Amino acid sequence: MKALSFAAVLALCVAGGAHAQGMIDAMRGRTPLQDEPAAPPLQNQENKDVRRTRAFAMQPPTIPHRIDGYQVDKNANRCMACHARTRIEESKAIPVSPTHYMDRDGTILGDISPRRYFCTQCHVPQDEVKPLVTNTYEDFEAVRNRTTSAPAAKPRAPAR
Repeated sequence: MKALSFAAVLALCVAGGAHAQGMIDAMRGRTPLQDEPAAPPLQNQENKDVRRTRAFAMQPPTIPHRIDGYQVDKNANRCMACHARTRIEESKAIPVSPTHYMDRDGTILGDISPRRYFCTQCHVPQDEVKPLVTNTYEDFEAVRNRTTSAPAAKPRAPAR
């Protein structure tokens, strides 16, 4: 019995491995797992300069304008040309949060913190595309307000 089970498992593994080689993953396409796929081209990037509401508490704001061609690397940060606190009067851009000028110990720095330097680690532009799936997410506050404002259910009489 054990030999039969082992043989069956071995056959499934071999067949599964052969099948997996021809599989197509929706995100990777036909790129093998050990290879890095090419990034898809930017599509219809939004360029409205409108502040979006955030979906959840502590969500980093999204970038409401095109950033293709922006240099953000160890040599330069194009975002700070407009969003640095010293440049907002001229650019009329939203300033970078004061937390971006603190190190991990809470010490205020004279310039942007190295750990907050690469903006697109947290902030991302948006493409104007049709959603792939319907979104049924509800903010915690909306759910809480809905449940606290609903009338309380009448207690049931005990069963006899």
